[in-house]
Amino acid sequence: MTDRSLPLTCPAGAVLFRPGEECPGFVRLRSGIIRVTLTAPNGRELVLYRVQPGDVCLQTFACLTEGRRYSAEGVAETDLVGEILPHEEFSRRLGEDPDFRAEILAAVARRFADYEQLVEDVALTGFDARLARALLRLAGDGDEIETTHEALAAETASGRAFVSRRLGEFSRQGLVESGRRRVRLLDRRGLERIAADAD
Repeated sequence: MTDRSLPLTCPAGAVLFRPGEECPGFVRLRSGIIRVTLTAPNGRELVLYRVQPGDVCLQTFACLTEGRRYSAEGVAETDLVGEILPHEEFSRRLGEDPDFRAEILAAVARRFADYEQLVEDVALTGFDARLARALLRLAGDGDEIETTHEALAAETASGRAFVSRRLGEFSRQGLVESGRRRVRLLDRRGLERIAADAD
């Protein structure tokens, strides 16, 4: 079977797609992270999800299967290496390759679970818990995050001013240390307790 995929490499910060654009094909990452965000008419931004190797971008999937145009923006959060399957190749493999089809459908199911978590967080979870979860997620195994209050607002579906107030309170409680374009976690266990509180 001839491999009709096209190589993909791009640096961190590159915009892969914007609202209204057509989809060039299905992206399969070997390394890197794509951040997918939605921007409201008032300018407020919301991080919908991140795409990592093995993940599916639902925006791209919808464009390829339903002929839509993008409604969100995808940005390379880190340097990317991967491949692009052109629309025709994606459709052919989805129809003819059972292993490829199973891989894609499983990834779509996982992504819908992420969406359910996002809805639950925004609709049913208190803000402090959302903020604590975002800080822990962004920090990973480390203790320092390079970020801004605007970026944290996008992560938590809130406003910058509210993020600043709650980060200030977290600082007063000794949970974090907030500086210019960075947040250092001082009490991970304390943040984990807050993150576990859905109220």
